Amino acid sequence: MEKRVYEVWKGSNKFFLGGRLIFGPDARSLPVTLLLISVPSIIFCIFVARHLRHRFSPYNAGYAIMVVAVVFTIYVLIILFLTSARDPGIIPRNSRPPEEEPHHDSSVPAQAGNRHTPGRQFPRTKEVMVNGMQVRVKYCSTCMLYRPPRCSHCSICNNCVERFDHHCPWVGQCIGLRNYRFFFMFVSSTTLLCIYVFSMSALYIKVLMDDNHRTVWEAMKESPPSVVLMAYCFIALWFVGGLTGFHLYLIGTNQTTYENFRHRADNRINIFDRGCPSNFDEIFCTKLNRSKNNFRALVQEEVPRPTEEAKAEDVGGDTHPKIEVDLENCQDLLKISEQHNIEEGIDLSKISQRQNDEENDSRESTDPLRSTLEADSIMGINHRASVNMTMIRSDPEPSSYGNSSSEIAADSHTNSRVIIKEAGRLFE
Repeated sequence: MEKRVYEVWKGSNKFFLGGRLIFGPDARSLPVTLLLISVPSIIFCIFVARHLRHRFSPYNAGYAIMVVAVVFTIYVLIILFLTSARDPGIIPRNSRPPEEEPHHDSSVPAQAGNRHTPGRQFPRTKEVMVNGMQVRVKYCSTCMLYRPPRCSHCSICNNCVERFDHHCPWVGQCIGLRNYRFFFMFVSSTTLLCIYVFSMSALYIKVLMDDNHRTVWEAMKESPPSVVLMAYCFIALWFVGGLTGFHLYLIGTNQTTYENFRHRADNRINIFDRGCPSNFDEIFCTKLNRSKNNFRALVQEEVPRPTEEAKAEDVGGDTHPKIEVDLENCQDLLKISEQHNIEEGIDLSKISQRQNDEENDSRESTDPLRSTLEADSIMGINHRASVNMTMIRSDPEPSSYGNSSSEIAADSHTNSRVIIKEAGRLFE
C-alpha cells in the first residue's frame, strides 16, 4: 500500500485530517493557549458585558460591548489557528547529499561531516550573494542541504525553516516565512483584546460607583469578576504587549528574533533592511508563496544514484565482450608461440640427431632406448602445452574475465620459456 508524505515525514511535526493540518511536536500546549484566551472572554461576557447592555440607552449601545468582545475573541482564535496549523516555511530535506564535490576523509567520523554519508565531508559553509553582499550559508547535515539565507534548523521541529524567527511553545509551531504575518496579528490582536477587556471592566466599576455613590473598594466588592479580569489583563499586557512592541521594532528594521540576538552578539550589519515602509510592506502586503511540501502526495520511489561502475559501463559500454576478445587474441598468441617453440625444438632435435648420426652411428643403433625416451619427452612437452590451453579455455569462473590481457600474455610467455628450457635440458 502506497503511503503519503505526511505518513513518512522525518520531522517531529504532528498531522491531522490526513495531512491537511500540520502542528509542531508541542501542539498539546495549544489547548492551554485557547483556554487562556476564551475563559476570560466568557467571564467578561457573563459578569461584565451583560450588565452593561442597558447602561447606554440611546440605540441600546450596551449590546455593542458584548458583540465586540465575542467577535474579537473569535477573530483572535482564528488567527491563532492560522498560525499554528500551517506550514511555517519548511524546506524539503534531500534524500541524498548535494551533487557538489565533497571532501573525502576516512579518519573523520560520520557526525563531524555528514551523519548519513560517513567519510564524506561537505564544506560547512559557502558564500552567496544577497543584495550585492556576500552572505555565508551553512550546510545542514540533517536535511542534507545548504540552507538559504535567513534559514535555520529548528531543533524542536527538526526541520529547516525559511526566514526562521523562533519556535513559539504557546502556538505549538515554528514561526517562519509563511506564518510570521499571522503570528504578529495574533500577538497584536491579543494585546488589543486585553486592553478592551481591562477598559470595559474598569468602566463597569465606574458605573457601580456612580449608581449608589460608592467608593472604589465598595464597587470592587460588588463585582469581584471585574477585579479579577483587570488584574489578569494587566499581567497579560506585560507579555503580549511587550512582545507586540518588540516585533514592531523587528518588522521596522527587517530582522527576525533569531537574527536580532545573533547580530547583536556578532555586531553584524543587517543587509536586509530596506527602510521602514518597505519592510512593513514586505511583511504585510507581499503574496505568500505556496508551501514547498505537498504532505498529501504519494511517496515517490527514489531512483538510486548510479555507482562508479555503472558510470564506467555507460561510458565504455559492456566490458565483458572486450575482455573475451582480448582473451581470444591472447590464446591465439599462445598457440603461435607454442607452435614456434615446438618447431624450434624440433629443428634443434633434427640438428642434434644429424650430428649424432654422423658421429655416433654405431652408438645410436645399439641404444634404441635413448631415442624412445627422447621422443616420449617431446610428446610430453606437447601434451602439457595442450593441457594448459584446455585449462585456459574451460575456466568457468567469472573472475577469469576480470584478468587483463597483459596478465594472460605474461602467463603465455612464461609457459613458452618453460617449454624451451625443458627442450634444452632434454637435448643437452
